[in-house]
Amino acid sequence: MNVGPWQILIVALVILVLFGRGRISEMMGDFGKGISSFKKGMSETDEPASKARIEPPAAAPAPAEAPAPVEKNDSTSA
Repeated sequence: MNVGPWQILIVALVILVLFGRGRISEMMGDFGKGISSFKKGMSETDEPASKARIEPPAAAPAPAEAPAPVEKNDSTSA
């Protein structure tokens, strides 16, 4: 089955009617950002491990002390 220029034009018009010009341009922008982010991530993995900056994890804060229990005085007994 061959796809000719008329079939591509009809599909493009249907997509334009369904989504609108603004939404299509937004999707294409997001698609371009995803591709550039992917390329950037692929180039970062090519660097040697010695150049990678590794930070030690932050120390967990010491737990706060619980307040001492308060004793209740029952002075209402008869």
